[in-house]
Amino acid sequence: MSNERLMKVLLAPVVSEKATRVADKNRQVVFRVVKDASKVEIKQAVELLFGVKVDGVQVLNTKGKTKRFGQMMGKRANSRKAYVRLQEGHDIDFANR
Repeated sequence: MSNERLMKVLLAPVVSEKATRVADKNRQVVFRVVKDASKVEIKQAVELLFGVKVDGVQVLNTKGKTKRFGQMMGKRANSRKAYVRLQEGHDIDFANR
């Protein structure tokens, strides 16, 4: 994998109550990722960008909801999230980055 591709795999960290709870309980960090990213690419991208060791990656595809905007029907975009489990002793601190 090229470093250029790995820099584009992670879109943003997910900051929510569930993501915080998962981070505290299971040493996992949640990221929004591009739709065609594989688990191997996500693992390599996290290790490259943050300098941590990754234990495993779980990926979740979410279908966009159909919503009504006045009289028009619309659809939210589909998304993909990655739950990245870090090895013991490794941590990503977004506050200091």
